[in-house]
Amino acid sequence: MRIVIAEDSAILRDGLVGLLTDRGHEVVAAVGDGDGLRSAVAAYRPDVCVVDIRMPPSFTDEGLRAAIAIRHAQPDVGVLVFSQYVETRYAAELLAGSARGVGYLLKDRVADVREFVDALGRVAAGGTALDPEVVAQLLGATRHGDSLAALTPREREVLERMAEGLSNAGIAAELVISERAVEKHVANIFMKFGMPPSEGDNRRVLAVLRYLQS
Repeated sequence: MRIVIAEDSAILRDGLVGLLTDRGHEVVAAVGDGDGLRSAVAAYRPDVCVVDIRMPPSFTDEGLRAAIAIRHAQPDVGVLVFSQYVETRYAAELLAGSARGVGYLLKDRVADVREFVDALGRVAAGGTALDPEVVAQLLGATRHGDSLAALTPREREVLERMAEGLSNAGIAAELVISERAVEKHVANIFMKFGMPPSEGDNRRVLAVLRYLQS
């Protein structure tokens, strides 16, 4: 993978460069602010960029706003937000239109380097990688409370894992239920949301996330 890293912490930035380089990937640029991120992506056209949210000058949401701008200008570039914070408003905007090539992981919940690198590769390939806590907060922030209230607790669990990008088999393994039961829950979710079910995982995630941000 060809990667751009945007992280204001020099220690964490250098650490990411090291671990990715050691695994055979090419870090074409490592920057510390949103303007640098936009410039680097335009110059190098990477496969994916790793983006912190709070960067100079105001340390509020510069990184996420830069990521949204990149999604609009260069939708073929994968974006993995890697932060301590969940910004539901901008997260929904980042996921608007297409969930392909988007990830949002929380720093303090990634305990395994392989997990992070696998997620980055999935995003670079056009897949999705969302932390369950991000999904839960998006679900809580949605205005469609009536439709969500119609879901059973198990359907809500399945929905969260659908949005994480898990296949039916992956959901079944994680929830320790049969794959047939997952298929039934997925069908019920789409029926309650007024959406036809789809066999493609990316389409499923796209439909769920469009619902959340619409």
